Amino acid sequence: MQTISASSQLSQSIFEPLPIPARAGIGLKAQHVAEILETRADIGFFEVHAENYMGAGGLPHVQLTEIRNNYALSVHGVGMSIGGENPIDKEHLARFKAVVHRYEPGLISEHLAWSTHDDVFYNDLLPVPYTSETLSRVIDHVDVVQSALGRQILIENPSTYVIFEQSTMSEVDFMGEVAKRSGCGLLFDVNNVFVSTTNHGTSPKEYIDSYPLNLVQELHLGGHAPDEDDAGRPLLIDAHDRKIDHEVWELYKQVLSKTGPLPSLIEWDNDVPEWPVLAEEARRADAILGRNLVDGAQSERKLSHVS
Repeated sequence: MQTISASSQLSQSIFEPLPIPARAGIGLKAQHVAEILETRADIGFFEVHAENYMGAGGLPHVQLTEIRNNYALSVHGVGMSIGGENPIDKEHLARFKAVVHRYEPGLISEHLAWSTHDDVFYNDLLPVPYTSETLSRVIDHVDVVQSALGRQILIENPSTYVIFEQSTMSEVDFMGEVAKRSGCGLLFDVNNVFVSTTNHGTSPKEYIDSYPLNLVQELHLGGHAPDEDDAGRPLLIDAHDRKIDHEVWELYKQVLSKTGPLPSLIEWDNDVPEWPVLAEEARRADAILGRNLVDGAQSERKLSHVS
């Protein structure tokens, strides 16, 4: 009798690849799964953190299999430490690859950040200086991950609270170079832009205007917590613990006016509310996406008429 290991079982897929639609999605939480399935919730896609599904079996995989049977899926990583000085952890990458192969997500993404140093793991996404040395290291790490997966990944712009003195290029230029040189795509977190530019006293609209939006394949939206630094200046925390702020919705519209409709994720990871609250945030994003579709179609008809 042939024996199949747990890791082998995890890597086998029963799914065909399913593209992510240009609609609103929601970060999947276990407490919502039953209601989602019972009500056949009208959601474009769900996103999960790969690290929550690296075990071989159990209830998490039972639930996620049911979700994947009914919805498109995006897999987001938070522990690859793409920006770290250490080489990519081979065991972590193998577990990540197993999740990807099992569920065949439409999109795969990771953060431009680091969370490990030597043998220490930090439960946070820590920033990197924007230098040529960091750029080369990040490109190498992205290449390792994409080669192992046999798939393109998206890299997400960070939320930042400090600026490194040793940085020699802007975040916008750094992200563009990572994508162009590695062949990865970009995940554009609109809330992160608002958080970072507020914290650094710069313009979020100028950031968006200069960003390589042509390389963006997915958008993230989330809530932030207001605070103050030691000098009493505004400080925003990327908390993912509340509804999306009005200013972020306005920036989202600005981004869509340049990119057209894109898959747009509602992130809510702390103080998670009841399902209807999340569903309402998704409906708001879908309404904006729908308006953008209508505006784009009207513009195309006008251009066709003129030509």
